[in-house]
Amino acid sequence: MRDVNARILVVDDDEDVLEMVARVLEQAGYKSLTARTGHEALLRDRNDDPDLILLDVMLPDMDGLEVLRRLRAQTTKPVIMLTARDGEVDCVVGLEVGADDYVTKPFSPRELVSRVRAQLRRCREYAQPVRSGTVLEFGHIRIDAAHREVVVNGKKRQLTPKESDLLYMLARNEGRVVPREVLMHNVWGYNNSMRTRTLDVHIQRLRKKIEGGPHRSRLIITVPAVGYRFQAPSEPEEEDEDGSGSSAR
Repeated sequence: MRDVNARILVVDDDEDVLEMVARVLEQAGYKSLTARTGHEALLRDRNDDPDLILLDVMLPDMDGLEVLRRLRAQTTKPVIMLTARDGEVDCVVGLEVGADDYVTKPFSPRELVSRVRAQLRRCREYAQPVRSGTVLEFGHIRIDAAHREVVVNGKKRQLTPKESDLLYMLARNEGRVVPREVLMHNVWGYNNSMRTRTLDVHIQRLRKKIEGGPHRSRLIITVPAVGYRFQAPSEPEEEDEDGSGSSAR
């Protein structure tokens, strides 16, 4: 993953926003690419292979969230959503669809560059050689951080890189509370002082994928105002008809 001279694709139909963001990125040492429609964004991603994508929610030809869904079918590179200040629902849905982070408009150039750097830094870490000795097992759950694989009751669960890293960090500290700021720094690369629901939404997604639902055994425990704790399961879970785990009876 490139960092110096990394290429950032900015997708927005507002010419003023495109010019401002491109100028900010280039001043920070990045090369900016631009697209004004969702279809153009998908085409530029395939042809130009940018290192990161800044994607506006409101586009003239298709919803930005639909663009994100299609991007996720062809790439795992970081995507940061750009949305209006009152678009909290869009932010949450975007994270659920597969966005890595979001920035609300109007945003400061410093915040934007900070988040771009954080995502690129994480991608450099993803590109590092696979390390051994990074497999954790807790009853019916097996977590292989090096290969980013999670197996529940013998079946693989499809996790994003961020979800995988978050789960591994919690699991390797099994039984201990991991503060929010520690998770934000180690998984996303920036501190918890920034206004973002990224961590909370990723925790919700993880719970859905590895626990199956609110009425099943809880593996990730919320510690209010502090952080989260991974609680190892005491016994295997039975499989539901849909393939998700349920509490052993």
